[in-house]
Amino acid sequence: MYIVYILKCSDDTLYTGSTIDLTKRLREHNEQKGGAKYTRARRPVVLVYKEECEILAQARERETEIKQMSRDEKLLLVENMVA
Repeated sequence: MYIVYILKCSDDTLYTGSTIDLTKRLREHNEQKGGAKYTRARRPVVLVYKEECEILAQARERETEIKQMSRDEKLLLVENMVA
């Protein structure tokens, strides 16, 4: 299972990514050198949205779709996330 996610950074910006291991990836974004360059300068980050995908291609496609959304569209997605 692949996961597409949105993080809220300390400067209130949003970061979108995808992974197979969300716990490990969040730790990387917050603590290790392995996190994305964008989030390294904006720590701590908090998970605000996640969406599961069956295959990698689907996750990457969805990640691209979300990255192309406006900030308001992303926030609406976060707001409407099913718990």
